[in-house]
Amino acid sequence: MKFFNVKTVAETLDVIANQFHPITQPVEVPLTEALGMVLSEDIVAGEQVPHFDRSTVDGFAVRARDTYGASDSLPAFLTVTGKIEMGKEASQVLREGQAQAIPTGGMLPEGADSIVMIEHVEEVDDLLNVYRQVAPGENIIRAGDDVNKGDLVMAAGQRLRPQDLGVLSAIGITTVRVYPRPVVAILSTGDEIVSPDKKELAPGEVRDINSITIGAAASQCGAEVIYGGIVDDDYEAFAAKANELFNRADLLLLSGGSSVGTRDYTEQVMQSLGNPGVLVHGVAIKPGKPTIVAKAGEKPVMGLPGHPASALIIFHLFVVPLLQKLQGQAPAQIDQRIRARISRNIPSAVGRSDYIRVKLEERVDGLWAVPVFGKSGLISTLVRSDGMVEIEANKEGIIEGDMVQVHLFQ
Repeated sequence: MKFFNVKTVAETLDVIANQFHPITQPVEVPLTEALGMVLSEDIVAGEQVPHFDRSTVDGFAVRARDTYGASDSLPAFLTVTGKIEMGKEASQVLREGQAQAIPTGGMLPEGADSIVMIEHVEEVDDLLNVYRQVAPGENIIRAGDDVNKGDLVMAAGQRLRPQDLGVLSAIGITTVRVYPRPVVAILSTGDEIVSPDKKELAPGEVRDINSITIGAAASQCGAEVIYGGIVDDDYEAFAAKANELFNRADLLLLSGGSSVGTRDYTEQVMQSLGNPGVLVHGVAIKPGKPTIVAKAGEKPVMGLPGHPASALIIFHLFVVPLLQKLQGQAPAQIDQRIRARISRNIPSAVGRSDYIRVKLEERVDGLWAVPVFGKSGLISTLVRSDGMVEIEANKEGIIEGDMVQVHLFQ
């Protein structure tokens, strides 16, 4: 078996970017079901928002110049000629020396150009004493201030957030064309792995952690998850189960069985699923070197390390961008990491990228990243961590106080 024709992290990300594409044709879904899905087409506004000039406060619609010079000691005097009701058209024209009562969100009457807040006036019958001057445009939103007709509201590739659904609703869009949620199947391998619901463990047995953590992480990325269970280190059983899951999913994740052991069948099983087969077998990274990326037809298949911390770190580094690619999500335009200072010296071997788990601490002199050390089989180290710091392959380490970039865990 040809093993560990090792690629760098950057090379592996390039493979993912260049080899895989959105999984299927877009579908149309109602806004109520579209949260977290990715737009497949640009959204252009067919109308403006708001549709009319409106007040942002409770008060009185006025002409600003009628209030100039108004103060507590010398108020301006205006005549109240009416009251604007919510949801109704302001039909009465406002003329010089006049004011109309208006609620927050009410339609600005013709002739008015500002709102004086109710806190700054005193109403005595039909006479309004104005104790503070306002400027033209004060306390109002003009028609089209939020969205103008013809505006590009959202570009294809946008993952829809609650606020995105709100603006689509505002312009009268009730359905959107999006890429379907990818179906991710997860299969754990190993004679020692048993179901988490097993109460009493025999010597040498460990409960399956990876299916739960990787499945949850995939769901967090907008995927639908198929939990394929556990298969023993038997090639025929492994291949049969992998093939069944492969046919039901858009992405197959195999956990464990990717190192050099004589009974590690992952690469053979991945090759058996179809051409072109394995694209990456081994990444110059710690933890997670025995990572495999394959392609069968147009579908991706990935072999994740068996150690829980390694598997989740590899998921964040490679499976997250792969799922974004499958869903048609546009690449982030800004660096998503945050800057902090490392709290201690950490050595590293040149030639591989090291990913150090860290906990963030806010100190008087800024944000610090405190390493959380532990072997890759210890899932509790990730529970105590907020993110991870990369020591690049060309560095021998980082020094206490160095500014580092922290990849935050979701």
